[in-house]
Amino acid sequence: MMTNRFDSLIARLRSAWKRTKQPTAPRAYRCQCERPVFFRNSECLACKTPLGYEPERAQVVPLKAGPTEGAWHIWHDTADPPQLYRRCGNFDLASGCNWLIPAGAEAPALCAACRLNRTIPDLSVAEHQTQWRLLETAKRRLVSQLLALNLPVKSKIGEDPERGLCFDFLASPPDGPRVMTGHADGVITLNIEEADDATRERTRAAMREPYRTLLGHFRHEVGHYYWDRLVRDTGWLAPFRELFGDEQQDYAAALKANYEQGPPADWPQRFVSAYASMHPWEDWAETWAHYLHMVDTVDTALSFGIDADEVELDVEPWSADALWRPDDRGAETFLGFLNAWVELTAVLNEMSRSMGQHDFYPFVLPRPAVAKLQFIHLVVNGASPAEDSPAERSPAPTVRTGAGAASRTPA
Repeated sequence: MMTNRFDSLIARLRSAWKRTKQPTAPRAYRCQCERPVFFRNSECLACKTPLGYEPERAQVVPLKAGPTEGAWHIWHDTADPPQLYRRCGNFDLASGCNWLIPAGAEAPALCAACRLNRTIPDLSVAEHQTQWRLLETAKRRLVSQLLALNLPVKSKIGEDPERGLCFDFLASPPDGPRVMTGHADGVITLNIEEADDATRERTRAAMREPYRTLLGHFRHEVGHYYWDRLVRDTGWLAPFRELFGDEQQDYAAALKANYEQGPPADWPQRFVSAYASMHPWEDWAETWAHYLHMVDTVDTALSFGIDADEVELDVEPWSADALWRPDDRGAETFLGFLNAWVELTAVLNEMSRSMGQHDFYPFVLPRPAVAKLQFIHLVVNGASPAEDSPAERSPAPTVRTGAGAASRTPA
């Protein structure tokens, strides 16, 4: 059984962030030469050792040539015989995918992330190559986290046609309707212009959003997918409606009202973002995205030994009465994570301001959002929808790593 890394992460946060410097989750990696390497790297810049991301290990690993061309071993692999790998079939394309696949797969086989693509941009257009690379970089970050959280990640193309997931990366035709970013029945569509920083920033400013990133889009839209997979037609639906509202209300009417009238004046007291106030589905997707951002950011901070022991901030911690299930066996652990996030982002916001940048986390969590975040945490970790007594609850589920904030679908 895998180590419960979420509990390990929280233990570090609540006691001593930097007293032990070994990372608790795989967001910091090292080459065989012991120099640091990073999630996107396919080669060590110091010693030129080839690198690849092995999703089963959730690690960027150093590689050495195997017995045949295109086959690779992992350095210091103790297996006998050592596992052989190949690079993803998209390694040499514009996306530059650095993920690994078992050597037995037929070439040009695709990795777990690239298999999710149903439509990619027309690569004969030079601009599309850059946009696709940026989209894939964000998507791989997303998929690595979903796999690490043990969430179902199967391609709708060949692996699970009915319940799987896939992506369409589309460009708006010059004389046609604009491509809308969104989700429908496991298909996530992204307008590739979102990969252009200037275009995305203009949209963000026009819509008065505090935050808009590619990774945020991915995390928001995949939240809609996991609502279908994990909440709809399950025991979670009734408590979802108690917290988020009845999703059966007219979505088209809610969308129209949002863009014509704007969010309710009191949305900051009730929702994680203005867009979350539009409809219960959007509230779920926004809160889901925040959860993923939070877990990954804290995980990364710990992986690199960021020290918060001596930070002195006048931050009012959340108490258990803000949670949806304050008596849940894991409530104290989740509360520790949440309060650590509040402290961490206060520091990171100040660091961003020091560079003249927008706040790292330009949101304030209201009390109702805290309850919703715990709800999502329980869903992700496979808790029971029924509120059992502590003695009846199953052991805390295993979590490998994680992260999360919010995006929104373009108007």
